[in-house]
Amino acid sequence: MSSRGVAITGIGCLSPNGNGREEYARALKEGRSGVGRVSLFDPEGLPVTIAGEVKGLDIASWVGAKDIRHVSRAVPMAIAAASEAFDDAGIDTGALTLSERRAIGVVLGTGGGGIEFSERMYHLYYTNQIKKASVYSIPSGTIGTLSSELSMHFGLRGLSHVLSTGCASSTDALGQAFRAIKFGTGDVFLAGGVDATVVRGIMEGFAMMRIVSTAREGDPPRASRPFSSDRDGFVLGEGSWMFVLEELDRARARGARVYGEIRGYGATCDAHHRVRLDESGEEPARAMTLALEEAGLPPEAIDYLAYHGTSTELNDRVETRAVRLAFGRAAEKIPGSSVKSMIGHPQGACGSAGVAATLLAMRDGFLPPTINLDHPDPECDLDYVANDSRPGSVQHALCNCIGFGSKNSALVLSRS
Repeated sequence: MSSRGVAITGIGCLSPNGNGREEYARALKEGRSGVGRVSLFDPEGLPVTIAGEVKGLDIASWVGAKDIRHVSRAVPMAIAAASEAFDDAGIDTGALTLSERRAIGVVLGTGGGGIEFSERMYHLYYTNQIKKASVYSIPSGTIGTLSSELSMHFGLRGLSHVLSTGCASSTDALGQAFRAIKFGTGDVFLAGGVDATVVRGIMEGFAMMRIVSTAREGDPPRASRPFSSDRDGFVLGEGSWMFVLEELDRARARGARVYGEIRGYGATCDAHHRVRLDESGEEPARAMTLALEEAGLPPEAIDYLAYHGTSTELNDRVETRAVRLAFGRAAEKIPGSSVKSMIGHPQGACGSAGVAATLLAMRDGFLPPTINLDHPDPECDLDYVANDSRPGSVQHALCNCIGFGSKNSALVLSRS
């Protein structure tokens, strides 16, 4: 099959450490954390009371007054980031013709979907307040309707799909949109990720699994510590990072600014465990290798790595091993970082958070830091851009994700 170039022409961000792509870029460059005490609900009684929450979200600006009680928090978050992405790309969705609306698809990645909404509904059901519950409790609580909310808001009539592959969800969503454009089954896509899982039930569940940080409740910004030997688990986060993808020649013809191109995508499965990673690191390494092969680039061509870097002992160690397997001797020379050190872990949206960070860093000529890396783990011995950002010119980058259920995915980005 013939292939076409795939450009990213719009970026929209809603992040714990900054709303809007420019504020997100500044926060990354400054190494600013968005982790704090939970405010979305009362965390009293939980062993963990901190998270990376999006602040200042004016839901009424994005969802009509009649609909607020009928949708999850993820909906206005996704709409806000998508609106910024379309504006950035110079696409006025209100002025689109019918044929143009039919030509724009939506591919959204999410891990939790409308779980925040479902938790609210169940609370009403089981506290004898059913009359306050939404009549749309089933469709709005179903993960597949999230992309429909975007399609309806912007009047987009192309395909409207949700991918939910755990932490790899938004990387896979971008990968699927990339492949559709590359092989000619679509020209323009809204793609990215959203998750709003800072809810009591999720935090209770992760605490039971003993994989969330509890050691720095009194100092939340210091809690997420990827690759540091004193890390004790990840910090739950939320957010939305959305992109406009379009065929490269089309983007150039209309004079659009191109942040970069998606050049390669790889996805594998360890087929190992619901939660634990296979110690070998072979399948995450193979996902990275597949992405590099599709991009037509050797490992040594990569200038920057966006690590999954959750701040759990197992993930950071195995991911480091996987990078060594995929990149060989070049691994020693490639700087990389984990933005989760600054925003927590936004679950299925984390891959898109890393892609946005990489593209903005490419544009602005810096490498984002991994903050709180005070005591490097001897088994995590690569260059993670510790604590402070640094100047750097990036031509080619790889963004990596590792998810529950043994899923792995990677994207290669190149500056145009």
